[in-house]
Amino acid sequence: MRQFSACIEWLFAREGDDFADRIRLAHQAGLSAVEFWRWTNKDLDAVASAVAETGIAVSGLVAEPMIALTNPANKEAWLEGLRKSVTVAQRLGAPVLIAQAGDDLPEFSRAAQRAALVSAFSAGADVLKGSGVRVGLEPLNTRIDHVGYYLSSTVEGLDIVDEVGRPEIGIVYDIYHSAVMGERTEDVVGGRVDRIVHVHVADHPGRNDPGTGGIDLLNRLNWLSAHGYNGRVGLEYRPKTEDAEAVRAVVKSLTA
Repeated sequence: MRQFSACIEWLFAREGDDFADRIRLAHQAGLSAVEFWRWTNKDLDAVASAVAETGIAVSGLVAEPMIALTNPANKEAWLEGLRKSVTVAQRLGAPVLIAQAGDDLPEFSRAAQRAALVSAFSAGADVLKGSGVRVGLEPLNTRIDHVGYYLSSTVEGLDIVDEVGRPEIGIVYDIYHSAVMGERTEDVVGGRVDRIVHVHVADHPGRNDPGTGGIDLLNRLNWLSAHGYNGRVGLEYRPKTEDAEAVRAVVKSLTA
């Protein structure tokens, strides 16, 4: 049975002005998990209380600070933040921390930036070892949402993960970003489904509710499932319709 996670940065945001209330709303809508981005701007006591009250899982959050790991000078600051992020993830029971590569920096060659990423994630794996938490490096589209970002290719993201060669490090595979870049899931993921630690979905154009655009989300999810992915699917989209019934309809459409 496919399990879904509501990204409460966008979902339930209109009803839940209090961030922790979005967790309760997601639970009331029948979701088994939630996720969010930064933890440093959240009331973690309130979040932890809502999680305990509802029994809902936290599938992931962002590894902070969100700084360019393409710059080798940022490695130590990121590792210091990663240690704190791991502590937060453990407190909330989150198995995944989402990491961003950072921008493509003109002062460094592509090769030098890739080497900086491999170095940062290799050291990060040592921080993560034995913690029960994994980091997912996330490729993003550079055509619409993240112009100037270093890592727009799923294949390159997987290659970086393989170069690091540690089980603590994988990728977050965002089907929306991948589709915007013109990628076909079966071509870019291939036999490396086991490197995926989390999946995100949204439709295109608009990054809105699945079913409002042209991405074959269900077929792509079914392909991933058929090739071994059994983790949660994050509903990371800007909802056109905010109510719980609309979210339940999305879940149903992606489960068929």
